[in-house]
Amino acid sequence: MFKKLVILNLFLFFFSITHAENLKIVYVNVDKIMQDSIAGKSIKKKLEKIYIKDLEKFKKNDEILKNKEKKIIAQKNILSKEDLQKELTALRSEIIKFQKEQVKARDDLNKLRISATNKFISKLSPILQEYAEKNSIGLILQKKNIVMGKKEIEITEEIMSIANKNIKDIKIK
Repeated sequence: MFKKLVILNLFLFFFSITHAENLKIVYVNVDKIMQDSIAGKSIKKKLEKIYIKDLEKFKKNDEILKNKEKKIIAQKNILSKEDLQKELTALRSEIIKFQKEQVKARDDLNKLRISATNKFISKLSPILQEYAEKNSIGLILQKKNIVMGKKEIEITEEIMSIANKNIKDIKIK
């Protein structure tokens, strides 16, 4: 019984090795496609516009709060303790509100980035699937998960070319 089990295991092992030799494996650099493709550059440009708009808004608000602080400090000797305390409390609450707005804007931008990346990947997946079927590829790996591989089995440029033809823009809002 033990001999039959060993022979069966050896047979299955050799069969799986010969089957694996026929499996065509390639890899793709998805990060490069995200950065250098037309749609990827479009996403990056849109997110930068939103970031710059938010940054300008927050710089303006920061300047207003600094001016209010200077005004309160200048009136320190003129105002009564109660009025000074009321002014400082109001300023602190405005600063806290301002900081919360900054955190929310940063979180919203991160959510937009993640959403846009997911949309791009969902449009890229059918391209990879079709490419694999046309070229009899059994496995496509992501380059960042590979320690070493032959340059000949990298398909990044081919996929980028196909993606540039098929994916022109990704809406982020």
